[in-house]
Amino acid sequence: MILPDVEDFIALTEGAPAAPHFGDFVLGFPAALENTQAALAAGSTAIGNLGQYFTFRIPGWNDDIEATAATVKAIGLIAKQPAPVIVHSNLDDGFAAQFTDLASCFGMILLERSIVTGLANVAMGHCFGHHFSDPVTRFAFQRAIAMIDATPGTVIYGNTISYRGVPAQNFASLGSYLLVDALGQRLFPTGHAINPVPVTENERIPEIDEVVEAQLFAGRLAEHARLYEPLIDFTEIDRIASVLVSAGERFASNVREGLAAVGVDVGDIFEMLLALRRLGARRLEREFGVGLQDSRSQARVPLVPATILTEIHEMAEAALEFATTDQRVALRNCRHNVIVATSDVHEHGKMLIEEILKQLNVESIDGGVSTDAAALAAMATEIRPTAIAISTYNGVALDYYLELRRDLTSRGLDIPILIGGRLNQIPEGSNTSLPVDVGDELAEAGAIVCREASHLLSSLLALPTSRS
Repeated sequence: MILPDVEDFIALTEGAPAAPHFGDFVLGFPAALENTQAALAAGSTAIGNLGQYFTFRIPGWNDDIEATAATVKAIGLIAKQPAPVIVHSNLDDGFAAQFTDLASCFGMILLERSIVTGLANVAMGHCFGHHFSDPVTRFAFQRAIAMIDATPGTVIYGNTISYRGVPAQNFASLGSYLLVDALGQRLFPTGHAINPVPVTENERIPEIDEVVEAQLFAGRLAEHARLYEPLIDFTEIDRIASVLVSAGERFASNVREGLAAVGVDVGDIFEMLLALRRLGARRLEREFGVGLQDSRSQARVPLVPATILTEIHEMAEAALEFATTDQRVALRNCRHNVIVATSDVHEHGKMLIEEILKQLNVESIDGGVSTDAAALAAMATEIRPTAIAISTYNGVALDYYLELRRDLTSRGLDIPILIGGRLNQIPEGSNTSLPVDVGDELAEAGAIVCREASHLLSSLLALPTSRS
């Protein structure tokens, strides 16, 4: 959704008698100041999304200095408002999706609050939930937020990665996470809104009646939630919550001390934001995490494991369920090396591909997230992989493939490109913003289309083994 003028921001917020919340794509980008001005003019008192500052970027735009400066100016503008305005941050859009330890995720709440509230005197509200599939740790994370009084929160988002079936099956997932969230707000309220994601979300953009249906479902379930209160034993929930708080505090302290030791001014909001963004989630956790280091790798053993990693491992095993021993041996003998990248910010498809390749003993090379086609072609020129695997989601599948193919051809490379995920594209000249499937067009253009993760094995087996 693009709002070209301030009047469009105002028209949107006047569509319903509710306080406007601009959750995404305001802070964190080169136009952060202008976006924030428009949101404030429209009456918004919750502006985000700081989490996206750390991981999102505009394709073709690599100036992190300008994005940081604009974000700092926007936070300064928010600080000077006569009425309180909350800076919203979705942890799952930031580093939470890449951390292996929920203690690190909780530590980001403390770090961000120390920067935004501590240095700029602006209130913060945190969102989480997309990747919290385990009900116990989901409950405990909410409990930990209440323990440190990190309120008011913004949204406990729906567990979108649990939607893997048809709508009737997805209602079970909807009920599972909503019950936990509703109970948490009843028993230790943090001010978070609960978020019923329509059950068609994993298939397409939901229709308005499906959005309403999910809201009605949530309203009724919230009424039932009070009946479950006597069934809850808080022993394990409180134990995990206490670990999250204490370990999260150590993580935040480790980061601040580590940055100060290398010359970062931890009292400067610009330097802190930029340093965190440039280090990235994996290096932050590796350098400053609280779990013990695994002797077999540089990774740390998580105190409270993030469930997304377990789920991706299980999804990879399911994709390879029918892979024979002969196929695995044949693929290992091919000695492929595959660059794995995404066309946009959604990383889970890439993580799944990398896990499948790992289980198949195929070398994978990190091509990055939201990687420009030209940058990927430059990497391929240097590495000369046997294939490039692209995970795509945001309605750019065909254009991205064609651009990457042109860039490779201009460099004299004819490397097979495997592409999977949401194989869709917003049609040019269309009067709708809804994408359409372009899988057939991709195949006609020469892409190796993998509509399911399980197709990766057969696609790799069909590749030539020589590296040019």
